[in-house]
Amino acid sequence: MPMKPYDELTIQDNFIFQKVMRNKNICKKTIERLLDISVKDISYPEEEKSIDVRLDSKSIRLDVYVNDEKGTVFNIEMQTSKDMTELVKRTRYYQAMIDIDLLEKGRSYKALNDTYIIFICTFGVFTGNRHKYTFRNLCMEDYKIALEDGTTKLFLSTKGEADDISLPLKSFLEYIDGHAPKDELMKEIDEAVETVKNREEWRREYMTLALEMDKKWAEGKAEGRAEGKAEGKAEGKIEMLKELVRDGILTIKDAAKRAGLSEELFRKQAML
Repeated sequence: MPMKPYDELTIQDNFIFQKVMRNKNICKKTIERLLDISVKDISYPEEEKSIDVRLDSKSIRLDVYVNDEKGTVFNIEMQTSKDMTELVKRTRYYQAMIDIDLLEKGRSYKALNDTYIIFICTFGVFTGNRHKYTFRNLCMEDYKIALEDGTTKLFLSTKGEADDISLPLKSFLEYIDGHAPKDELMKEIDEAVETVKNREEWRREYMTLALEMDKKWAEGKAEGRAEGKAEGKAEGKIEMLKELVRDGILTIKDAAKRAGLSEELFRKQAML
């Protein structure tokens, strides 16, 4: 299962998106546009934010993880998988892991940072053909009562059709969807994409990642062949697919399909 050639990568590809968002000015302006807020400054807690939990669990690698001057956490992810069930559960998992990471720094519950988990989706999400879906915890008996726990999940769709967003945000989503840049920020991002693609060290980094993925794929196939049995082949394939899921290359739904299993059975056999 070869990865996309480097020269064919676009802003929709996580590798490029992450690198572009390392430009502090572009990342700040992007957050402001996505949320229609004003941000004085942002900082990157770590070069590549990875949250590790217990040894018997898995770590998560966050695409774009930044703080503003108030300590608000913004996690921005580019999503191309259409498995909404998996994506919705992923926001819950990300929220839990971010909170655990914050608390492990010695903070009390009261001091937990406000958080935004933002998924930019290259496909239609939920119902209503909207571009923007914002989720916060509300009282089901009285929607006027908000829990105010400081958490927000935002799904943005490049395929929305409703008249529900500002022109600047629409321009952003149209650019992500493959349209020509229409304003200064989109032109900045477009130029940054080309800059990233022309950086030789990042090309080498991507090629190294591609080789590692190819190696995992080949090792999984070889392990299955070495067993000489259908069971051995299946185990090798499942182990390889599990690694691709953990690396964010495949969704659980896609991995289960490749393994010829139901999602439930794949999760059980892969211990996910």
